[in-house]
Amino acid sequence: MLKKTLLFTLIFVFVCSMLLENFAYADNFNLKSKSAILMDANTGKVLYEKNSHEELPPASVTKVMTMLLVMEALDSGKIKTTDKVVTSEHAYDMGGTQIYLEVGEEMTVDDLLKSVAMNSANDASVALAEYISGSEEKFVEEMNKRAKELGAKNTNFKNASGLPEDGHYTSVYDMALISRELVKHKNVFKYLTDKIDSVRNGKFSLANTNKLLWNYQGADGIKTGSTSEALYCLSATAKRGDTRFIAVVFGAPDSATRFKEASKLLDYGFANFETKKVVEAGKVYGNIKVLKGQQDYVNAISQNDEYILLKKGESKNIKQIVSLNKYVDAPVKAGSEIGTVKIYDGNNLIKTVSLIADKSVKRTNLINTFEKIYKSWVKNTKSL
Repeated sequence: MLKKTLLFTLIFVFVCSMLLENFAYADNFNLKSKSAILMDANTGKVLYEKNSHEELPPASVTKVMTMLLVMEALDSGKIKTTDKVVTSEHAYDMGGTQIYLEVGEEMTVDDLLKSVAMNSANDASVALAEYISGSEEKFVEEMNKRAKELGAKNTNFKNASGLPEDGHYTSVYDMALISRELVKHKNVFKYLTDKIDSVRNGKFSLANTNKLLWNYQGADGIKTGSTSEALYCLSATAKRGDTRFIAVVFGAPDSATRFKEASKLLDYGFANFETKKVVEAGKVYGNIKVLKGQQDYVNAISQNDEYILLKKGESKNIKQIVSLNKYVDAPVKAGSEIGTVKIYDGNNLIKTVSLIADKSVKRTNLINTFEKIYKSWVKNTKSL
């Protein structure tokens, strides 16, 4: 009986110590912000959260979604940075922070996006929204649609700027998801990291509102926001090596607190975790024979970089096992799955990544078959 009691006590103490290890940091934070979250950008894993799904006004952090749709329009070729946007009366009428666009004034997409990212300009946000979707209302529909696609369940945008409006809300978790998608667009960092700049040929100065750019190692985004209702908000990101974290805080009592608490979250992330790239985008992991195809082989590649998140000091006995199909039958479509990479930590499977065909291969025809036979004959003749 004594042995059983002792065993139970030891197990209880062990479990409690593990729980304390995992959650003690939360008590140490003592955050004043209404809600907060720390997310690993590469894996999407949440490392800390406080009221992370509470629906709150995000103020100008809304513009993270606005910038995401702008970047997607740029990357798709729908718009170009050199395009000139004509200011509408609606964009001109925006209050709050602005660059004071005049009705009929032309400004490039590049300068408008710079003004949004650095200066949080509401008029520039609306001008871009109208240029991409025809009206701010249509653009907002796209904002909400895209948010749902990303998994945001506690988000409803009413405008592209973040100005106070009934029913305009999101959560720190949803904003972390949106921020995570934005930072996949490498070209956006040109705007997010620009500290001091100008538009109108140097006549209007811009200063980035994200103070972490000046005093936090690796900080390279993303967006501040504040209104009397939302208080002080921030979506912040920093990268060191392959490791990138996103910290979002809503409802901080003052500007300094939002930066301090975001820094505290990021500090916790970098002190305790690291990201390891386990699969490289575009790398050839082998080739597979194509039966009855116009080409004999296709390469097996990964479409994206793939990462795992490790707690510092934990086991790093990471290994990968590549499994490829023995062959594929033509026709082969580029992007079709033809193998996998399985990532193990010791004997534990922690991630499976699909490998895809790097090109399409059409089914062979009579002419192609004769060409192959002829080329093979010529090759063999030369070797005699």
